[in-house]
Amino acid sequence: EKVKKPLAVAADAAYKTPAITKFLFEHDIQPALPYTRPKTKDGFLRKHEYVYDEYYDCYLCPEGQVLKYTTTTKDGKRQYKSNPTQCVNCPLLTQCTSSKDHRKIIERHIWAHHVEEADHLRHQSDIKQIYARRKETIERVFADAKEKHGMRWTTLRGIKKLSMQAMLTFAAMNLKKLANWTWQASEMA
Repeated sequence: EKVKKPLAVAADAAYKTPAITKFLFEHDIQPALPYTRPKTKDGFLRKHEYVYDEYYDCYLCPEGQVLKYTTTTKDGKRQYKSNPTQCVNCPLLTQCTSSKDHRKIIERHIWAHHVEEADHLRHQSDIKQIYARRKETIERVFADAKEKHGMRWTTLRGIKKLSMQAMLTFAAMNLKKLANWTWQASEMA
């Protein structure tokens, strides 16, 4: 009740997932997430070169063939598959798939539209400013922990001992930050 809900959250690429972006949008929090490169093998067509048709719920390949929805995996990914009889004579086959049965499969998470919306938002100037502050605040904490508090390597063994050391280190860092804030507040008064 006393701490207000954040207006935006800046995070690195590891947190750019459908579940996290969905949670942020559902709670009216703007995600400030970075650009992530497509994870496609060299020489192959990238996923964005296949056009997703939201109305018909299908993908269109660069040669105009329809990849129809077939099933949803237990991970929440919808699978779209091409017709191998049409793909066998395609001039882009070697750039499209290395499948022996000449079938292209594209997976799209059921919450992928949330990630796409976050990608569109990252071009806005206010989101760019929020993400730029991340390296000044968050990354600084990790750098200080590594350099000033000996967290580059560990001398302890076991998850319990390491957790205890990490919690004590970050508690000390938080106390230092709190002391700096109170000193700054008393100087202004």
